[in-house]
Amino acid sequence: MPSKSSARLAALTVAAACSAATTLVLVSPAHAAAVRIHDVQGTTRTSPYAGQKVTDVAGIVTGVRTYGSSKGFWIQDPNPDDDPATSEGVFVFTSSTPKVAVGDSVTVSGTVSEFVPGGTASGNQSVTEITKPTVTVLSSGNAVPAATVIDARSVPAAYAPAGDPAANNSVNGLPLRPSTYALDHYESLEGMNVQVADTRVVTATDPYTELWVTVKPRENASRRGGTVYGSYDAQNTGRLQIQSLGATADFPAANVGDVLEGTTTGPLDYNQFGGYTLVANQLGTLRSAGLERESTEKQKNGELAVATYNVENLDPSDATFEAHASAIVNNLKSPDIVSLEEIQDNNGATDDGTVAADVTVNKLIDAIVAAGGPRYDWRSIDPADDTDGGEPGGNIRQVFLFNPERVSFTDRAGGDATTAVGVQRLRGKAALTVSPGRIDPADTAWKSSRKPLVGEFVFRGRTVIVIANHFNSKGGDQGLTAQYQPPVRSSETQRHQQATLVNAFVKDVLATQKNADVIALGDINDFEFSGTAQILEGDGELWSAIKSLPKSERYTYDYQGNQQVLDQILVSPSIRRGCDFEYDSVHINSEFHDQISDHDPQVLRFHP
Repeated sequence: MPSKSSARLAALTVAAACSAATTLVLVSPAHAAAVRIHDVQGTTRTSPYAGQKVTDVAGIVTGVRTYGSSKGFWIQDPNPDDDPATSEGVFVFTSSTPKVAVGDSVTVSGTVSEFVPGGTASGNQSVTEITKPTVTVLSSGNAVPAATVIDARSVPAAYAPAGDPAANNSVNGLPLRPSTYALDHYESLEGMNVQVADTRVVTATDPYTELWVTVKPRENASRRGGTVYGSYDAQNTGRLQIQSLGATADFPAANVGDVLEGTTTGPLDYNQFGGYTLVANQLGTLRSAGLERESTEKQKNGELAVATYNVENLDPSDATFEAHASAIVNNLKSPDIVSLEEIQDNNGATDDGTVAADVTVNKLIDAIVAAGGPRYDWRSIDPADDTDGGEPGGNIRQVFLFNPERVSFTDRAGGDATTAVGVQRLRGKAALTVSPGRIDPADTAWKSSRKPLVGEFVFRGRTVIVIANHFNSKGGDQGLTAQYQPPVRSSETQRHQQATLVNAFVKDVLATQKNADVIALGDINDFEFSGTAQILEGDGELWSAIKSLPKSERYTYDYQGNQQVLDQILVSPSIRRGCDFEYDSVHINSEFHDQISDHDPQVLRFHP
């Protein structure tokens, strides 16, 4: 399907002619004659014929892809063998628009190869395909082999086998066990015509014209229709990505909880942006569940409301200021303090040395006033140019908004991009040496990453120290469908270092004042059960308050069919022990196709 993003479409799946960087080339005999598709596919993830030429591989065309750089078609043998581990379908990569139609009976001669979407460095599984093909059409209008049903009964509960230690934990050489592991089951159907029926949407339609469904509606279900990712051992086996071979305009604009009624049928592909994907010839009919955006409660007079909200690379050229303002006023009920992440500088991605963000912030403040909210004051620290990661030239940073009618900010001069904030004792209480300030900005843990912004606030005579964070992203981690099992999460090394520094700072505060009110919040880019969260929490210095919610409500982000926690608000013992706080993950973005950010904001209300 023609995508809304041609750059991403070009890499969506078994794209482009096989290159040394992205193709597994195996030493093998030079030629093999008259093999069947299940022979080509074999009983492992890699073909026993990889690198060989094959002749007159027969099949019925089940799908044709005419767009992008992954042009080609799928064929399936209508006479399967009796081995459930061997797929009866395969992709034929033509590079140009194929001259076949669904229902054609063909023979294909060409070279078998194993293409790795995203390149071998991605850790992705490979796709078995026939390249440089010579195609002969024998007849047309034949019945397409019946679609194999993928449903709750057919997909195993276990996700993936452990990889072979002798092969760097790769599963490629392991015999497929499709009745035991979900990934093996999907691999055994690679290239085949498959079908799902009456499936619930668990990730909304995205800008790349794709969505995710579940064939296991009871699997870790959230109360709003999604599927919650609750541990590294609960990958949710029923998730499946859906794309289409049809026109972009015909693809449904779905939200979480909607249902694709009837059958969705087409070849089962594998791509670098989610793994196994049903590329539909026939899409089910969308039935809306009527999901509505949530609103939190308004804080009471004696309650302090603190929020975190990632506004996704907001800069003055964006058209989302009114929508963000409405969300803050109407859905978040104008919190007293708002930590904003991903505020860009005054000219966004233009890389000309601009680091100030006053135009961006004041435009948002004006929009909040226009939406009926308070005129927030704000504090932040401009980063040094091109040092904090994010979009090149964008100079993203965290910003504190605060309502001066309800809370005051304690300014202490000296904070800048390179000066480290410290803790001092003033009149028997913990105080910051500079406010606002940044935690250890010169430490290598913050290389090409956002430095935590710390501020000292006063609410009804009580000091509250707030730490706004935006930790290192998950970029570079291997996906759940990687050939390496369990997948390597390389990005968490830096987050662990960052969490260690933030926890050490909180320890300094609590060592100075045992009952200090401290809040560390923001886009932590990691789960509430992760090692990052455990390091942040330490020996009780902090506690992730989203864990006060039922497990079915713990999510702030929706990725590849898994609703998960990336944004957190962690509190010190004085706040947690009070037992009078309320936590709300306000779902206004992550479940919707027309989102203004990919993150849901979080709100904490408590009595300091």
